[in-house]
Amino acid sequence: MGKVIAIANQKGGVGKTTTTINLAASLAALEFQTLIVDADPQANSTSGLGYNPKEIENSIYECMVEGVRPQDAIIQTDFPNLDLLPSHIDLVGAEIEMINLQNREDKMKTTLDAIRDEYDFIIIDCSPSLGLITINSLTAADSVIIPVQCEYFALEGLGKLLNTIKIIQSRLNTHLAIEGILLTMYDLRVRLSNQVVGEVTSHFQQMVFSTIIPRNIRLSESPSFGVPALAQDADSKGAVSYLNLAREILIKNGLMPQEA
Repeated sequence: MGKVIAIANQKGGVGKTTTTINLAASLAALEFQTLIVDADPQANSTSGLGYNPKEIENSIYECMVEGVRPQDAIIQTDFPNLDLLPSHIDLVGAEIEMINLQNREDKMKTTLDAIRDEYDFIIIDCSPSLGLITINSLTAADSVIIPVQCEYFALEGLGKLLNTIKIIQSRLNTHLAIEGILLTMYDLRVRLSNQVVGEVTSHFQQMVFSTIIPRNIRLSESPSFGVPALAQDADSKGAVSYLNLAREILIKNGLMPQEA
């Protein structure tokens, strides 16, 4: 069965969508069948891969709320080994519509369980909140990656997210693990970036990925072209960093030898 990884942080602007698209593209480039699940009503993963959310017929919303088969919503992207389960603005209303449903926290899990055997990795782009859709995503996931930007308020809200993860581990998903904390938007020239790296690493130690994602123009502009940074400029620092992150995750999960 494929491994489901949620990319979560209720703080906005930390690089969740950038990480989702570029990590998934890197795993796909390394020949692992990969699915992106866009679980954010802003649908940035959907538009970042070149699709107009307004033109999406079936999305994760229809799968979770109306029981549409995920196979009928998944889009095969132009990139080998990379598929997309898209989102659109209707997902905003899903939390209200699901509130009275039985087993409302399991709707994402039920959707993904139907297709887990078809993928090596399923990467969920969570919304910047700790609402019902994010709880669904964490309930469905095997592990969670927490992007933390190398800026002044880096640790703000991180304790609240970790507490939410503990609650989900105790009540909804006992197998949920923290895949790692990912430092993003790193700028070598800024002293604060180095201070944040030191602070997060000393506080969380082994939970922090060795790979650090730099500020990079290709990562910033590739969504406007509807492609991952890897497809726009495979030699850019951003693309190389996400490939290194993919390799680090594969090694950690025993899917790639250490010396690779």
